[in-house]
Amino acid sequence: MRRFRRLPEYLLLALVSLASLFPLFFMAVSATNSSRDVLSTKLTPGPHLLDNLDALLRSQDLASAMWHSSVNAVSTTVLALLICSIAGYSFEVFHSPLKDRLMAVLLLAMMIPLAATMIPLFRMFARAGMVNSTWAVILPALSTPFLILLFRQSSRSFPHEILEAARIDGLGEFAIFWRIYIPTMRSTYAAAAVITFMAAWNNFLWPKVILVDNAYQTMPMLVSNLSAGYVTDYGVLMLAVLIASLPAVLIFLILQRSFANGITGAVK
Repeated sequence: MRRFRRLPEYLLLALVSLASLFPLFFMAVSATNSSRDVLSTKLTPGPHLLDNLDALLRSQDLASAMWHSSVNAVSTTVLALLICSIAGYSFEVFHSPLKDRLMAVLLLAMMIPLAATMIPLFRMFARAGMVNSTWAVILPALSTPFLILLFRQSSRSFPHEILEAARIDGLGEFAIFWRIYIPTMRSTYAAAAVITFMAAWNNFLWPKVILVDNAYQTMPMLVSNLSAGYVTDYGVLMLAVLIASLPAVLIFLILQRSFANGITGAVK
């Protein structure tokens, strides 16, 4: 009887799940159809996948865009995890009232929109001669208040007795961080990696501003270029969106269990 009582809940969850997955399904199906079929909302696969791929490769440098997006996303993720985890570890393990005030200032920085800092950032990188460079895309995302807060909150559940035992055994702080803290907090690192990679991979506005030359374009910029002309081929556009979505989806599927554990541990 309990199962039947919960049947409406399961039906509602199933409907919500289908509604959430429908845009992905429509995107995948539309990548195999012509532009006319996409506009007519055809919901069955078509025979135009290779034609759309050929048109995409002829109109855009797909390999270059994938390479630049991969370099930006992977570099940003690795460096941001290292910098923000060290900051979060230091805020909690070496706790002091002054650091609490500094953390409050960092949290206030989360309320400042990117549009308010874009012009100063561009002028700063232009004076440094870093326009059209990978570092100009990566550097602004290396230290974010959200990731620092995530690692700080997770560090509160880190057993400090292990730290004291390691110090008594003669380990230095960097050795404790590399050999004890990182392996223990791997679920938090997985959650932070998913969040950072997806944000870096899907980043559009700042790369569009700082990467003036199309030779350095990323996948979101490539998708934008496909829809910027007088006539848009929606089959090609949907194929490009599908290709651009696959890396972020794969990263999330690989790390989804650790992602859930890391977010839960951070809240606790």
